[in-house]
Amino acid sequence: MPKPFLILQLRPEAEAADDEFAAILRKGGITRQRAHRIRLDQHPLPADLRLEDYAGVIVGGGPGCVSDAPEEKSEVEARIEAAVLSLMPAVTTHDVPFLGCCYGIGILGKHLRGEVSKAAYGEPVGTSDCALTPEGRMDPLLADVPDRFTAFVGHKEALQDLPAGCVHLVRSGPCPFQMVRHGRNVYATQFHPEADSDGFETRIRIYRHRGYFPPETADDLIAMCRAARVDAPERILRSFVSRYG
Repeated sequence: MPKPFLILQLRPEAEAADDEFAAILRKGGITRQRAHRIRLDQHPLPADLRLEDYAGVIVGGGPGCVSDAPEEKSEVEARIEAAVLSLMPAVTTHDVPFLGCCYGIGILGKHLRGEVSKAAYGEPVGTSDCALTPEGRMDPLLADVPDRFTAFVGHKEALQDLPAGCVHLVRSGPCPFQMVRHGRNVYATQFHPEADSDGFETRIRIYRHRGYFPPETADDLIAMCRAARVDAPERILRSFVSRYG
């Protein structure tokens, strides 16, 4: 029987977490039988967890920021961050298939001692026009992705530089490091490869008072997202599942 995918979720809001999980399964082509889901806001990582038992690891997004000062993080945010970071030495050392979505790029950057901060390159909730780098055009996960594509974004912090050992795969004007790869199999995106307009509408409603955008602009943001054509990023998620599954 094929190995399952380990799907780690960081969102304390049940509706947002459930919607994200369903999107990862749907866009990635993963059956529920092949998904080991752990909501880290509710459960710790199992003490006997072995990464070699999984086809790959997918980390979803969340409202936390790794660059926040320790005293600014809630107990749940600190616990989630510590749990994901605890896996990263094994992930990068053994080149375990890994796809970190939004929050995941901050985790990878922090683990590799790159600069992750809110100094520059944050993006408001909405879309971003992305482009493959020359290295991105040669990456197998991006083989079916056009040179230029639109993605859903919304983040306060970002990589300020390319961490050691990483290859730069995707950029955009507002945020240069939209996708990177470490080694051969460890990937992270600043955009959301699982997101579509319905999912982003759900997140806009849930996070309208979390500082991502002025709350009174929520309806306009929903309309903008619904008008956008965003279909390329999900190919990255499906390619990850196909390649390692």
